[in-house]
Amino acid sequence: MASAITDRVFFKGRRFEFSLNPGPFNVKEHVLITIFANSGAGNVYAIHIVSAVKIFYKRSMTFLVALLVVLTTQVLGFGWAGIFRRYLVEPAAMWWPQNLVQVSLFRALHEREKRPKGGLTRNEFFLIAFICSLTYYVFPGYLFPMLTSLSWICWIYPKSVLAQQLGSGLHGLGIGAIGLDWSSISSYLGSPLASPWFATANIALGFTTVVYVVTPLAYWLNVYKAQNFPIFSDGLFTSVGQKYNITAITDDKFHIDLEAYDREGPLYMSTFFSIYYGIGFACLTATIVHVVLFHGRDIWRLSKSALQKRHMDVHTKLMRRYVQVPEWWFMCILIVNVAATLLTCHFYNDQLQLPWWGVFLACGVAFFFTLPVGVIAATTNQMMSLNVMTEYIIGYIYPGYPVANICFKVYGYISMKQGITFLQDFKLGHYMKIPPRSVFMAQVVGTIVSALAHLITAWWLMDTVPDICDRSALPAGSPWTCPGDHVFYDASVIWGLIGPRRIFGDLGYYSAINWFFLLGVLAPLLVWLAHKAYPDKQWIKLINMPVLLGATINMPPATAVNYTSWIIIGFLSGYVAYRYYRNWWGRHNYVLSGALDAGLAFMGVALYLCLGMSHVSLDWWGSRPDGCPLASCPTAPGIAVKGCPVF
Repeated sequence: MASAITDRVFFKGRRFEFSLNPGPFNVKEHVLITIFANSGAGNVYAIHIVSAVKIFYKRSMTFLVALLVVLTTQVLGFGWAGIFRRYLVEPAAMWWPQNLVQVSLFRALHEREKRPKGGLTRNEFFLIAFICSLTYYVFPGYLFPMLTSLSWICWIYPKSVLAQQLGSGLHGLGIGAIGLDWSSISSYLGSPLASPWFATANIALGFTTVVYVVTPLAYWLNVYKAQNFPIFSDGLFTSVGQKYNITAITDDKFHIDLEAYDREGPLYMSTFFSIYYGIGFACLTATIVHVVLFHGRDIWRLSKSALQKRHMDVHTKLMRRYVQVPEWWFMCILIVNVAATLLTCHFYNDQLQLPWWGVFLACGVAFFFTLPVGVIAATTNQMMSLNVMTEYIIGYIYPGYPVANICFKVYGYISMKQGITFLQDFKLGHYMKIPPRSVFMAQVVGTIVSALAHLITAWWLMDTVPDICDRSALPAGSPWTCPGDHVFYDASVIWGLIGPRRIFGDLGYYSAINWFFLLGVLAPLLVWLAHKAYPDKQWIKLINMPVLLGATINMPPATAVNYTSWIIIGFLSGYVAYRYYRNWWGRHNYVLSGALDAGLAFMGVALYLCLGMSHVSLDWWGSRPDGCPLASCPTAPGIAVKGCPVF
């Protein structure tokens, strides 16, 4: 555009002077484009509300209501971002590891670099890695999907339920399973190349403890009738291992029918699914206690306005030259969004079920947790998932209303998550010296465009893809199984329709899971006491209990192979390469991460446009990921499930 468009200046010397020529493309424009894209790169979580209502509950929701919910939940986070900027952007200790990947990529693409003798410039390295990533994804993405999870134990023991429970990377514990698919590796935990080694080690320890110690013990000791169900599943079951009929306990007012629930009997979960919720409880209390103990003094000092007086790092000093975004901009967005949410929930209460006080309570939860969760994300590159906490709160206060529960979760948790994403992009602009007002405008526009694009696409898919999300009706290997939507729907049943009191409370079968709350309090306290007792042992302070306990918080829908592959790559990058090949790591690690992401993105879109939309597929043994059909079978005597042996 700089070379082709006229550089004539219109209205020269006047107030409205402008030129159509943008000038040479520079790194700051590139950063703004990236921030614009980042604002919409993540999943728009409110879409799960639409899919739960329309697909799983088979109830009506108008496009207008869906649009209002999606827009308000996505934009509400600006309010929390504005309030906590000074805590999570300006301090040098809040370094946001993921941003280093993008900074390295920008430097590789824009800085002129002399090629080292016998080596490659970072730009050349990026292009080679990008082409390799783009070309390779044809195999796991289309030709050979089994590369997503190579579960070799299942191949050795094709008729053993136990072996497949242990070895399946998608439906079991994933022992020995490996994924050679970057989309599988980076889909839930982010890029392992961007994770600091201490965070990777915490996740590895937490994953190993939960998946290879706690889950097998609970299953083979038959805790909560565990052997009546699959060892790893996000399904909801009756006491004899059959799929629970949710429609039978839902009345015509979209509320629980208690008489029908008594007839159907209590709801049961797989061993891992129940442990997943316990881990969520522990992660909630551990996050609060960890931040108070390890960062409380700094937060208190900043709260007393000491930020202006303390030593500022070079980035903060340079950013002071720009005109800052006024606080009232954020406050206006916050107030307008809260008002719009109240009006939406009031006028469309028959579809959303959430009362006015639920909106204020959700905003209070988001406000309270943005800072502690933001501190964890800014220092470890791991976002603590506290959605269970929001489900628990509204489930106890307002049981029997599934849509109210998921709306409260989205407004209470996702608005906080969006706020943290905005703060991360502000830090990227901080590193790259982008005017804050330009960053703000890019985020606002990107968020709105993203919300519209996600909703329109999802609405179209729901109307055009036959049997979307119906695992029993879809053909083998179909990409439309919707793992995240299934977990979201199951949560709406557990916490909303039935309610936590009948699951985890005094009326429930899983009441002992509440002891995980105490575990979350004690775990970081023990680490803090150990650090005080042995201050010379710096490795003790690197034990991050919110990350360790929350390691498996994405499982399900994440599976074992997502973690085993991620941990292996994280170890090779964060420990082996960093320790023994430091020069290579410094020059190429983050560039490699960006190249792998970019190649995957381009080829993923190309495969869908060229083959997926035309329903062109291959059907051979390599098209069936995992190859462990017996991994989802129960092992209790007398339990009959289709396709499984009866013991």
